[in-house]
Parts: sequence; C-alpha cells; structure tokens
Amino acid sequence: MMIARTSPVFPRRIGRTARLLAGTMVAALIASASPAAAQAAPLEPRVKKLESEMRAVQRKVFPGASDRFFEPEISAPATTPTPNGVSASAPLTDLLQRVDTLETQITRLTAQTEENGFKIGQLEKRLLQLEEQAKQAAAAAAAASAPPATAVTPSAPGAGGATTRPVTPAAATTAAAAPSAERIAAVSKIEKPQSADAGEDAYLYGYRLWEAKFFPEAQAQLRFTLEKHPRHKRSSYTRNLLGRAYLDDGKPSAAAKMFAENYEKEPKGDRAPESLYFLGESLIKLNEKPKACVAFAELAEVYPEVAAGRLSDRLVAGRRNAGCK
Repeated sequence: MMIARTSPVFPRRIGRTARLLAGTMVAALIASASPAAAQAAPLEPRVKKLESEMRAVQRKVFPGASDRFFEPEISAPATTPTPNGVSASAPLTDLLQRVDTLETQITRLTAQTEENGFKIGQLEKRLLQLEEQAKQAAAAAAAASAPPATAVTPSAPGAGGATTRPVTPAAATTAAAAPSAERIAAVSKIEKPQSADAGEDAYLYGYRLWEAKFFPEAQAQLRFTLEKHPRHKRSSYTRNLLGRAYLDDGKPSAAAKMFAENYEKEPKGDRAPESLYFLGESLIKLNEKPKACVAFAELAEVYPEVAAGRLSDRLVAGRRNAGCK
C-alpha cells in the first residue's frame, strides 16, 4: 500500500542530509575566518614598527613635550563596550583602526612641521630685506646730510700760506664716529670681571657696558663673546642682550635679526622667550605690526608658562601696541 512508503526510511535520510549540510557550513566558516587571521598575523609587527617610528617623529618634532600641551603620542581608538553575547572585533579590524590612527597623526605632524618651516623662512627673508633697506637708507641719508668739509693743509715753505683740500663724506663720518677722550675714560672705568670662567667674564663685561648705556661698546663686546665662546652656557643670554643693545641703540633691523637667530638656534635657551618678545617689539618699530603679532602668538604658544608668568605684562602691552586681535 501507499502508506507503507512514508515509514521511517525518509526521516533517516533527512537526518543524514542535515548533518551533511551542517558540516559543509562549518567548513565554510572556518575557511572564511582563516584569511583574516592570516592577514592579521603579518600586520601586527608592521603596525608595531609604525607606532615606534611615530613616537620617534613626535620626540623629534616636540622634544620634551608635555601632556599638558600636546596630545598623547599614540591615541587608542575609541571603543564602545561589547554587549554580553556579542563577540569582540576581529584582530584584523583592530589593526586597521591602529593604522588609521597612525596615518591621522602623521598627517597632522607633517602639516604642522611644514607650516612652521614656511613661517620661519618667510620671517628670515623679510628680516634680511629690512636690514638691507635700512643700510641703504642710512647710507643715503648720511651722504645727503653731510656738508662739504675742507681740511687745512700747511703749504710748502715759501708758498705764501695754507691751502685747503676737500674731505670725503666717508672720512668725515669716520672722524665723527671716533669716541671722545671723555667717553674713552668713562668706558675704562667699567670694571672687567676676572674669574676662572672666561666666557662668563666676557658676557658680564658686555652686560655692564650695556647697563651703563655704552651701547656700541656693549655690541662689540657681546659679538666678541659669541665669537670666542659660541657654546658657553650664557650663549642664549649673550645673543638676547646683543639684540637689546641694538634695539636700545636705534637699530631695530639688526636687533630683529639677532632675536630671531637666538630663538632659532636655541629654542630651549634661557632667553629664547625674551627674544621672541623683543622680536615683536623690534618689528613694531619697523612698522611690521602683523609680523609682530605672529611673534607674540609664537611666544604664547611655545612658552605658555613664561607668557603667563614673567612676561605676561609685557606681552599684553606688546599685543596692544601692535593692534593684535
């Protein structure tokens, strides 16, 4: 009869088919998971190497950086708690997130480094132009204002008197620049320090000349100090004081160049923040107020503690005089 064919033979066949299908699905899942694990294994050392290089780049760009002012070297990607019963992200996904973090930080560092280099280059170029313009203007003014001078020359015996000869403007300027006997005597009264540290003595003597308002003599002494003791612990002090001697002597172009040089050569020097401030003051005197605002902003960004401390009042006044926003 027909009913006999629906007996237990068909359930047993259906059971074997289900087991075959389940085995096929498990094998497929294992095969699909293997490439991800195989890809994650060689990526792990590469990611660790990238993270190590990133930390080296950060130490180069931000030497001695503090967590108060800079983001951590490698920031962990944001994650959300995994609900119970839900598996965590695959290793390959975690590695890709870390690579994305590295690429983002490298892009930021590269952009900031290029921007800072461009700003410094533009500033140096402008300072050189201003210095050359100041030299040309001073030479032209001296030539235009110097009156024609004559000097009396004794005549030869029997010539009947003295004769006159013209004196060139250069000779007249040299004669006018020669220090008087009174000034020489006053400078000689400035005591020269004498100790076992020749570099310290040279700087202190330049400081005493500047303090006594003998600015040309102080400039010569401080230049001598930098030439003879370029790596002395007072080098940052010396460059900054030389810039102030130029500024107090009415030479803002030379002063600006010296202040920029001190900040560039020794950004961690004891007087690097002061040099940035006085660079802004020099640029104000050169009628370069927008660039002065750049110098003041650099001071506040690079040396926030000094800007809020010993230079806070000066920085506020400088920004006001430059019309900084």
